[in-house]
Amino acid sequence: MTQETPNSDSLTTDTADAVDADDGRNERHRARMVRKKAVVDEKIEKAQRDCGVIVITTGNGKGKSSSGFGMVVRAMGHGMKTGVVQFIKGAIPTGEEKFLRRFPEECEFHVMGEGYTWETQDRARDIAKAEAAWEQARRMLQDASFGLVLFDELNIALKLGYLDVNTVIADLQARPEMQHVVITGRGAPQALIDAANTVTDMTPVKHAFADGIRAQPGVEM
Repeated sequence: MTQETPNSDSLTTDTADAVDADDGRNERHRARMVRKKAVVDEKIEKAQRDCGVIVITTGNGKGKSSSGFGMVVRAMGHGMKTGVVQFIKGAIPTGEEKFLRRFPEECEFHVMGEGYTWETQDRARDIAKAEAAWEQARRMLQDASFGLVLFDELNIALKLGYLDVNTVIADLQARPEMQHVVITGRGAPQALIDAANTVTDMTPVKHAFADGIRAQPGVEM
């Protein structure tokens, strides 16, 4: 029994059909991108104002502080002086603290918390630490030499009532015009969200801790 092989004419026809199909798909893609570019260009044209922004990362998912510290490093890359105040964390050394302390001229770093509230178990002391941390934060907010400041876990201090949200918002709104502020932590209060420019809610999908994997250096700390 002989096996039939396609002749050169059929191969040429199949190849041409494939090319025609690709040409159609490519043309449709190009048309969509032309329309999308027009929309994006119009938005860019309307967004020409420069000013300092308030960025909030909140929610139950991982990545809030990681995002904040990424913006600190990004700002440093642009030659900005940065400041960090950590409100809750403090008991466990972190990689970002170890790294950023290498650059004391570029990043002023203050660890003001004593650990998670279920570990400290002392509300009065937690309030006192949060108030002391906000004094450091307020000082930075009054200093135009700071291009970007990160208030890590501030949302938690506000959620638990350790600080007055209206006082915090008033201090934020009185800061230098070009200063950027990044605020992290679960449970951002609505008043703070309303005052912010950019807000991201981190939504958990999976987390290694649920599978019995403890916090890993370089990932969680």
